[in-house]
Amino acid sequence: MSFDLDIGYASERGPCEINEDFVATRRPAPEEEDMGFVCAIADGVSTGGDGRMAAQTSAKTLVEDYFGAPPTWDTSTVLDRLIVAQNSWLAAHNRRHQSAAMTTLTALVLRGHSWTLAHVGDTRAYLIRGAECRLLTLDHCLAQADLRSRLTRALGQDDSIRIDYSQGELHRDDSFVLLSDGVHAKLAHSRIAWLAAQGSAGLASHSLVAAALAAGSDDNASALVIRVHSLARSRLDDALLNSRQLAPPKRLKVGDALDGLLVTACVADTGVHLIYQVRQLATRELKALKTLHPSRAGDPHERAMLAHEAWLAARVAERRGGRGAGPAGAHGEAGFVRLNEVPDATAYYLLYDWHGGKTLEQLLEQKGREAIAVHDVVAWGVAAARALGRLHRLGVVHRDVKPANLHLGDDGQLRLLDLGVAVSGHESAEQRNLHAGTPSYIDPRAWDGVPADAQSDLFALGVTLYRLLTGLLPYGEIEPYQKQRYRRDPRAPSRLRPEVPIWLDHVVLKAVACEAKQRFETAEEFALALQRGAARPLPAPGTTPLAVRNPLLLWKAGVALSGVLNLLLIYWLLFLPR
Repeated sequence: MSFDLDIGYASERGPCEINEDFVATRRPAPEEEDMGFVCAIADGVSTGGDGRMAAQTSAKTLVEDYFGAPPTWDTSTVLDRLIVAQNSWLAAHNRRHQSAAMTTLTALVLRGHSWTLAHVGDTRAYLIRGAECRLLTLDHCLAQADLRSRLTRALGQDDSIRIDYSQGELHRDDSFVLLSDGVHAKLAHSRIAWLAAQGSAGLASHSLVAAALAAGSDDNASALVIRVHSLARSRLDDALLNSRQLAPPKRLKVGDALDGLLVTACVADTGVHLIYQVRQLATRELKALKTLHPSRAGDPHERAMLAHEAWLAARVAERRGGRGAGPAGAHGEAGFVRLNEVPDATAYYLLYDWHGGKTLEQLLEQKGREAIAVHDVVAWGVAAARALGRLHRLGVVHRDVKPANLHLGDDGQLRLLDLGVAVSGHESAEQRNLHAGTPSYIDPRAWDGVPADAQSDLFALGVTLYRLLTGLLPYGEIEPYQKQRYRRDPRAPSRLRPEVPIWLDHVVLKAVACEAKQRFETAEEFALALQRGAARPLPAPGTTPLAVRNPLLLWKAGVALSGVLNLLLIYWLLFLPR
């Protein structure tokens, strides 16, 4: 459910020849609801010559480009990147032209149960809550009355920009009022609060502008009024709340029923989670039910991790669902399993679509690597890299890529499973600091305390492809902190399985290189290398320097050489004639 907002704005040029104010708002599309609502008001600097252009492009660009950011990013991060980029563009424009393009900017985002404000210049934002009217911004201009219009901060003024940010909790029936200085300079605080409360938001905005012009405003006059009638649902907050309010179901057995779901099989018991195959009695469709093991049901951290997984699964599906993108749009993001909403659930669990088929781990155990065709491994590698690329663009790191978490469905689609230990920046500190993953697939940097990143997922995918091709792990079985395993470079897959082409050797060895700078930087680069194959092969990877593979051995050799030289020097001093 999105916000129920009443939005109104008005903008008049007043006694000026042109109107250099600009107001922009945008409501989210259904698939963008998690990003919230964004609006902005800008006042072009009239002495600059291109103030109208600066105000229009700054406000319009911000509200349009805001929805292109990953929904897992923090709101202030999105605003900061957009405003800094716009300031750089305006500053570069001003260096090339005699006329200057500068503007003030105040932007407001309503997202979930909070508001975020970004502010530069002397436009203002007010929050009206009940009988209280609070000014949220500080004017960036000189305090002297005769120099009031001289801004100390504006977009396009300098190559760098300092932006004021503020955030707060959003309440139902809150009202926000954004004004240019042509309005707030002529109206008292109490007058603004009273006019903003009159009639609809549209009527209130026109009343504010008309009152300022009637009071003798000599500048453009613009007002934007937003009234919050109901809040949008914060999905992550909802999931966390449900995880605290609802208890996981007791251990289920075949034939048990829960919320219109009939248990048909127990699929997995990891000691932390239980996964069941269930059938919806109303639709007869098969689903996968995931919940906490009874021994972990009371652990608040495990509940929070399952809630975070639910939120990520919903984000992945919503990013593409509803855009008319074919099968993927109808059934969630391609490469992932769609999460189903469960209205009126009586217990805490996740309900995913069910797909027949096997994981790549099961295929390895069943067929062995000789029975898995090389071209299939390449195709699966491309599909997995694309799925990881979508995750990484959302700011999410999977942290547990391995054959057991790659599922080949009966429909021929490869899907990435288990976002349970993924990190997005919104997870708890306990989950973020968890040393997640399977040791043999973990990035070697992790054993030195380096946090997992996109390259960590790509290393794990490289290990997965190496094992699918050879049946072995590139560095052998790794125990936690067993770093000495990485002191040798892995053998080329073609030396263990002759039908593996040399170009694929180069791709896989680059993916599993011990040194991070020798690996692929992005999932898209990895997928492209697999797709090009022999048509544009990668160069043969070089051997990892001894200083990287075993710096301790290098130090030992240096100490030993130094000792030998010292002994020779002593012998020369004591026994050789001078």
